[in-house]
Amino acid sequence: MEKENEVQLARDLMAGKPAAFERFVEHFRNKVFQYSWLMCGHREDAEEVSQDTLLRVFENFSQLREPERVRSWVFRIAKNFCLMKRRKSQFAPARELSLDEFVPALERDGGEMKLQIADWSKLPDDQLLQAELRHVLDQAIARLPETYRPVVLLRDVEELSTEETAEVLDLSTDVIKTRLHRGRLAIRQELDAYLKSMEESPHASRK
Repeated sequence: MEKENEVQLARDLMAGKPAAFERFVEHFRNKVFQYSWLMCGHREDAEEVSQDTLLRVFENFSQLREPERVRSWVFRIAKNFCLMKRRKSQFAPARELSLDEFVPALERDGGEMKLQIADWSKLPDDQLLQAELRHVLDQAIARLPETYRPVVLLRDVEELSTEETAEVLDLSTDVIKTRLHRGRLAIRQELDAYLKSMEESPHASRK
């Protein structure tokens, strides 16, 4: 339903309907900001990227030929601004972490190696903990190497298809699938550590 609304917003904007751009910006502002914040790593950079992205969208909307592709088109613009911002930002990391620093823990079960995954069912159904988990997830995504971070953001957060993500990032669908898989494993490790800590916490008994 959300995608259908986006397509209709794009059509209204292309048709020059009054207030269409305001509704378009209201819809995409938070999406672009979240993507930019997790990609750029700092709020000030993300705010600037978001503003630049939406301004560029407004200035170049006539270039959008297919309203059905509006989400991937917007994030392609955001991606380019993020890359430019990270190259010159004072907040850019001194070095990019390797995915090897995030590989999930393994344990041997007989002759097989299996991921050590915490038991999600032991967590209490608590809004505060859900908010904490959301924070842990955001931090895990933000800590991913830049090679994997945009793939996870576009596929799992913004729910673009594999093909749309490949178009935004100028990569093949096979590369997208591989990076998404490895990125998800890396994130799962951080979530696993959080969940295990919650199992040992007094809160875990409040289910």
